[in-house]
Amino acid sequence: MRELFQTDNSWTGSILRVTLGAVMFPHGAQKLLGWFGGPGYSQAMAMFTTQMHIPAALAVLVIAGESLGAVGLIIGLFSRVAAFGILCDLSGAIALVHWNNGFFMNWSGKQAGEGFEYHLLAIAISLAVLFKGGGRGSVDRALAKRLA
Repeated sequence: MRELFQTDNSWTGSILRVTLGAVMFPHGAQKLLGWFGGPGYSQAMAMFTTQMHIPAALAVLVIAGESLGAVGLIIGLFSRVAAFGILCDLSGAIALVHWNNGFFMNWSGKQAGEGFEYHLLAIAISLAVLFKGGGRGSVDRALAKRLA
């Protein structure tokens, strides 16, 4: 169990962890709470299960990963688990939605949808947090010290 929380005392892990959490939280809050113009939980579940044909259990994991996982990253609790969840979520988003739109974001509004460049950056950050841990100031680090 201690290995799950083990991390160094670097600012690098902290910066990556908090940035990923802060960027992902609005996406999760849209789906879970209906904030930032989002649909809220019931409509997000309906979209995932009815329109996208994603099993309900996976849809719940997507919403939890983007919302609760983001909060976990911000405070540094279960950083590796949260980073893994976001990595899976964004990999699925690329495969199911964004791959056909190409690499680039839809800056000019001329594409059918958004590309996957943002997703690749977030996946790379997720991998770094997954390997490095939560870093300085994380709850994970405090728990690892306590378990030592």
